Amino acid sequence: MGEMRGRGSAASGSGSATGPGSASAGTKTWAGTTEQVGATGAVAHGPSWPSREALTRVGVPRGRIVLDYTMIAGLSILVVTGCYTSGAFDGWYAPLPPLGFGLCVAAALRYHHTTLGHRLGASLGLLGVIALCGLGAYAAGAPTPATVIWIVVSVTAMERLPLPMGLATVAVLAAGFAEADETGILGAGVTTAAVLLAGYSLRLDAEARGAGFQLLAQERLAREAEAASAALAERARIAREIHDVLAHSLSAQMVHLEVARLQIEAGADGADILKLVTSARSMAREGLAETRHALSALRGDMAPVEDYLRELAREDRAEVDVTGRRRDLPAEASQAVRRVAQEALTNVRKHAPGARTRILLAYGTEDVSLEIRDSGPPRTDDDARVGEELGSSGSGYGLLGMRERAELLGGSLDAGPEGPGFTVRLRVPA
Repeated sequence: MGEMRGRGSAASGSGSATGPGSASAGTKTWAGTTEQVGATGAVAHGPSWPSREALTRVGVPRGRIVLDYTMIAGLSILVVTGCYTSGAFDGWYAPLPPLGFGLCVAAALRYHHTTLGHRLGASLGLLGVIALCGLGAYAAGAPTPATVIWIVVSVTAMERLPLPMGLATVAVLAAGFAEADETGILGAGVTTAAVLLAGYSLRLDAEARGAGFQLLAQERLAREAEAASAALAERARIAREIHDVLAHSLSAQMVHLEVARLQIEAGADGADILKLVTSARSMAREGLAETRHALSALRGDMAPVEDYLRELAREDRAEVDVTGRRRDLPAEASQAVRRVAQEALTNVRKHAPGARTRILLAYGTEDVSLEIRDSGPPRTDDDARVGEELGSSGSGYGLLGMRERAELLGGSLDAGPEGPGFTVRLRVPA
């Protein structure tokens, strides 16, 4: 910086000495313009302020903090003693250096808070107060303390203010550097260049640290959103399992109880009615067992799919054929096959009681498919009446639930009438 006229120093702060704070917002930058994003997600447009994370001490290593405060303490002592050794503050002027230093410290602390709040006018006013203290020291005959104060003001402006305002502050104080430096323009140019380099380096370091904390905050929010999504998906899965189990077991009971009611109305033999009621009771027990099985499936403890289909088809006297190379299926694909088969057989009982049913399970190279085909609705008047009444009692959400289950796995489900009967086809990756 060249040799300076006089000795002494006065420092109110350092470009890297900022008070503690907390990061509560982020930034979005578009074409050089920074948008501040608050904790509520609102975006506030403004000049290119550093992010709030960059303006705090969050994440600064302990060693760096100790070094910063040691530098501040050293400059403070040097400034105050330098004012006295310059001979400019003798006699009645002796109290001025400590008073001016205290004013600079108070302004610097307030400056930290105003920049953290992105208050440009107040921040520039506080820097002006500190710069005027330096001007007073220079006018009293202490150019070195004045130059140090102006350097600190320039560095902190470059570090914490919007970049255009930081550059403007350095440009204004460059005249003071030229006046206080005996080497003139050359020394002032070196000082200005050093101030710009130091301030901008501190700014880049702080913004890199702030960007790191923003990424951590975004990652934390992403993990929370992922956990919430997983919880919702698990709730939906449990809801589907409950629906499938209840729809299967309760509808089977309803079929037998409804037939028993019709026979009672028709004056049928009591032994036949008792047989239907006993079957309904057995189905209730099977429903409880199926519920336990569903809970085991949710925990990943499942029997082979083909064994389950044979057991499921036994009470409906359905035929089961298995083709392809058998293998263990992923839990979700296995559950989809089980529940679609269960729902399809339930629909056969409800809408076509007594129909012949065929179940085909085919293992492909990259998927597994299931086809359930029935022979059609009943032909006798009594069975038609049963099918009509039972069909009208359904909720209508069975096919929708089956299709949703398949699509969630990246598969497909087709269901519709074919010939006299109805066919359900499922394909899921496996």
